[in-house]
Amino acid sequence: MINIKNVTDDILWIGGSDRRLALFENLFPLPDGVSYNSYVVKDDKTIIFDTADVTIADQYVENLQAALAGAKPDYLVILHMEPDHCSQISRVVSLYPDIQLVGGVQTFKFLHQFFPELDDVKKVTVKEGDTLDTGSHSFSFVAAPMVHWPEVLLAFDTKTGTLFSADAFGTFGSVDSGIFADEYDFEKDFLDDARRYYANIVGKYGAQVQAVLKKAQGLSIERICPLHGPIWRKDLGWFIDKYDKWSQCIPETEDILIVYGSMYGHTASAAETLAGLVHEISGQKVRVFDVSKTDKSFLVGEAWRCGKIVLMAPTYNGGLYLPMESFIEDLVALGLKNRKFALGQNGTWAPVAAKHMSDKLALLKDCTILEDVLTITSALHESDLDTVKNFAKAIADMA
Repeated sequence: MINIKNVTDDILWIGGSDRRLALFENLFPLPDGVSYNSYVVKDDKTIIFDTADVTIADQYVENLQAALAGAKPDYLVILHMEPDHCSQISRVVSLYPDIQLVGGVQTFKFLHQFFPELDDVKKVTVKEGDTLDTGSHSFSFVAAPMVHWPEVLLAFDTKTGTLFSADAFGTFGSVDSGIFADEYDFEKDFLDDARRYYANIVGKYGAQVQAVLKKAQGLSIERICPLHGPIWRKDLGWFIDKYDKWSQCIPETEDILIVYGSMYGHTASAAETLAGLVHEISGQKVRVFDVSKTDKSFLVGEAWRCGKIVLMAPTYNGGLYLPMESFIEDLVALGLKNRKFALGQNGTWAPVAAKHMSDKLALLKDCTILEDVLTITSALHESDLDTVKNFAKAIADMA
């Protein structure tokens, strides 16, 4: 069934949502699905911005044909060559063989790698500062390398103030009846997924995001059309500020994150006790997660949100409990910084988990690790309560 919506009078959303896909990039859980956005601009010359993932291919083509209403598109602008946005390029060309493909030099290198059969299709190569005029609309291109692939371009429509932002400002989560962020309680419905999307997929490239944000300051942006998630037409500054903080790894809140690993429940019990004491002493909200149960992508999102992080794990095979090791390695790979860590460890004999955690966390920039370590030998007992209270106070006092 056709499902197209107006962004403006002559800009149409022709995307769709996939609520069946379990893992984005076969890595990140999608409990609420994901949307793939594509846009058509109808002017003297008609533009398509990007395509969609193969999982919604039939819906996408149906929407595209309905939006065009028998007209032939002049350009397919490729802002991002990742397969969840480029999978239908060859199909679009087969439907409209006279269409011209618009992209950068790197875009067309990747296009050849994915679709060598399109080598002879007419192409328009653009770079930052170039414009594409379609009649009443004029689109200027902004290079956004490594946000989060090297070929990425953004396109700004000077007529409507619309920024076609590729994967920037995107989020996990399907769109329902509305395509605009202000049609939802975004903070409740999407913010955690937007942060999780940013931290896990774009987070490593904070410096590049900062460069793009600086370029965006020179544009009179009235709406943002990303390739995932709802479109922004109100309160843009609120969400841009989130991206500014996330890309600098500035904590959003003073909440305290506790992530624990536990084989038989003893470290889990200690983590729960510690959480209650930290809350009582600090007055701050404390979030507690089991590293073995909660997918790492959610933990990474929480690490981007919270300023203080407590990691507690047992010693395992003379090293670190494996799920905790994997989580910390993700934080290092994604370049988390500006955080305060506290460590707890458990071991019936020779506990060394804290040392292994500390050695790995030392690779993070601008992070501090509390000198005091909470060490549990097998299980926590009432006689240990003063030690745990002192540790909780030390966490609360971390500045």
